[in-house]
Amino acid sequence: MNILLAAAEINPFAKGGGMADVTSYLCIEWAEMGHDVVAVLPSYKAIDKSAYGLVETEISFDVSMGFSKEKAVVYRGTFPNSSAKIYLIGHEEFFDEEYVYGDRNEDEDDDRRFIFFNKAIPELCKAINFKPDILNCHDYHTSFVMPILKTQYQSEPLFERTGTIFTIHNLSYQGIYDKYRVMDFTEMKHKEFEVGSWFEHEGKVNFMKTGIMYADRIITVSPTYAEEIKEPYYSEGMQDAINSRLRDITGVLNGVNYRIWDPKIDIFLSKNYNSESLEIKEQLKLEYLEESKIPSKKHHLPLISFVNRLTEQKGLDIIENKINKLLSTNKFILAVLGEGQEKYEDLIIEAKNQFPNNVILHLKYDEGEAHRLIAASDFLLMPSKFEPCGLTQMYALKYGTIPIVRSTGGLADTITNYISEKGIGNGISFPHYNRDEFEAAIRKAVDLYKSKEHIEIIRRNGMEENHSSKRCAKKYIEIFKEVLDNKD
Repeated sequence: MNILLAAAEINPFAKGGGMADVTSYLCIEWAEMGHDVVAVLPSYKAIDKSAYGLVETEISFDVSMGFSKEKAVVYRGTFPNSSAKIYLIGHEEFFDEEYVYGDRNEDEDDDRRFIFFNKAIPELCKAINFKPDILNCHDYHTSFVMPILKTQYQSEPLFERTGTIFTIHNLSYQGIYDKYRVMDFTEMKHKEFEVGSWFEHEGKVNFMKTGIMYADRIITVSPTYAEEIKEPYYSEGMQDAINSRLRDITGVLNGVNYRIWDPKIDIFLSKNYNSESLEIKEQLKLEYLEESKIPSKKHHLPLISFVNRLTEQKGLDIIENKINKLLSTNKFILAVLGEGQEKYEDLIIEAKNQFPNNVILHLKYDEGEAHRLIAASDFLLMPSKFEPCGLTQMYALKYGTIPIVRSTGGLADTITNYISEKGIGNGISFPHYNRDEFEAAIRKAVDLYKSKEHIEIIRRNGMEENHSSKRCAKKYIEIFKEVLDNKD
C-alpha cells in the first residue's frame, strides 16, 4: 500500500524526542515489508541536508494562508539504507529556528507554521503524483491535514479513499491557539469553530482534539496508556473527545530499532557485547567512570543513569526532595544526560556541586553519549509521573541495564518487578507516584546490586526480550488494513 507519514520530527533528519525514533523506524520497517512509503517533514534550518543527501527539487507551490500566499519549496531524499522516501517542505521564514519546535521558550507562531506545513502536504502529493492509501499523522503538529483533506480535497481522485490514522505520542502537548488566527490560516468556515465543534476546546482551537475527532482511527503508543487516557487524571482535558472515540482507539506498544540500539553492533561503543559477554559491559562502565573523572575508589558502586528530559513529567518533582539524602549515603553514582526545565537543571547542578565524586552531569543531550551511558550503567531511572510509552527503558533492557520505573503507561507494559525467589522480572517498579516509593526503589536497587547472581539474572531476562520495531510496524499495518476494508 501507499503510506504517507507526516510528523514534526523524524530521525535522523530532525529529533526533538522519542517520536523521531518511532516515525523513523515505522517508515523503514514498512518499506522493508514492500510498501511504498513517503514521509513528510518541515525543512528546519538546523537540518544538515548535505549530510543526509537531501537535494532541493524543482517543485514549488503557493500555499494560501488566508490573507497571504506563502511559497513552499521541496527537498527530497531517502532514509539511510532504506527505500523509504523523505520530503522536506521548506519556507524562507517559518522553519528558520535552532530548535525543532521553534524557539525554546516561545512557540506563539507555531499555529501559522504548522498550518502551512499541513496545508502543503496535499499539494506535495499532487506535485509528486502520490496517491496515499493511508495518511498517518503524528501528534498535534500534523493533525490539521485530516480535516483539510476531508473538507478541501474531498473531490480529488488522489485522496478519495485515503484512510487517516492519528498517533498520539503525548496527550499533554495539544497545540492550543487563538481560533480567529486559525480560521484565517485554514480558510475554513467560521461555523466549524463554534463552541462544541471538533476544533474548539474552551474557547480556543485545540490541534490535539482536531486529530482525535477527524481521524478514522487513533493509535496510542502503548496499551496501558490507551486505557489511562480514559481517566480524568491522564486525559489532559480531552476526556470527552476520547470517550466519543473509544471504539476507534488502539494501544500499540512502541518498539526498538535494533539496527541502532543493540550492544552487539552499536557503533558508539568501544567494545561490543551480548548477554554471554557481560564482563565487557563492566569494562565499559569502568571506562566511562574514568572518562568522567570519578575516583577509582568509587568504581565499585552501582551506576544509576537518568537519560531523559528534566521535567516534572519525567519524575523530577519526586526526585527533588530525595536526591541529596540518597546521594549522601555514598552508595551509588548518579549520571544525568538531558536538558529541560531550568529549576530541575539547577537541582542537578547543585547536586553535582555538593557531591562532585558521585554525580556525572551532561546537560546537553547527545545521541552517542546516550548509547555509551546506557551501556555503562547498572540501572536506568525512569520514575515518570506519566509515560505514554517510553523508549529508553526498552533500550536499557537490550543493554543489560536494569530499569527502575514508576509503573505507568508503557513502563507498566514493558517492566515487571523482579521476584528474587522465582528469578523472574526484568526491573524494579513501584506503583504510586510518591517520594517514599521512589526512595524505596533506589534502596532496593542498591541492595540488589550486592548480589551478582541476581543482577545477572535480571540483565539476561531483559536482554532476551524482543521489543523489535518490526512488531510495532506490523501492528500498524493490521490497523491500516482494517481502515481500508471499512472504506470498501
